[in-house]
Amino acid sequence: MPCKIKNKYGMINIENEVVARIAGMAAMECYGVVGMAAKSVKDGLVHLLKIESLTKGIRINEGDKNINIDLHIIAEYGTNITAICESLMSAVKYKVEEICGLAVGQINVYVEGLRVDE
Repeated sequence: MPCKIKNKYGMINIENEVVARIAGMAAMECYGVVGMAAKSVKDGLVHLLKIESLTKGIRINEGDKNINIDLHIIAEYGTNITAICESLMSAVKYKVEEICGLAVGQINVYVEGLRVDE
């Protein structure tokens, strides 16, 4: 269901896919975020998504006057997860509000896994 903004000239519909792509690109710019995650229904394993399909790790929920965003991420091992999530929430909220003009209510971050570099 698209996000709707009404102004004096008419109606603006922004698809959830667009909002998810903006949130995903903002998330990928944050330090410590390796990528978005998707859980396989078949085997229950978490997979790192490629940049083309990063919106699969993001869910947009529309509230009364704002939108809520759920982000499923994979973080880099050895970084402070709390700091990553706070930075991620701030960056995504700013980008979505700045680009789309939508009010963001909640941003929920689910850390689905860690990537360990050798």
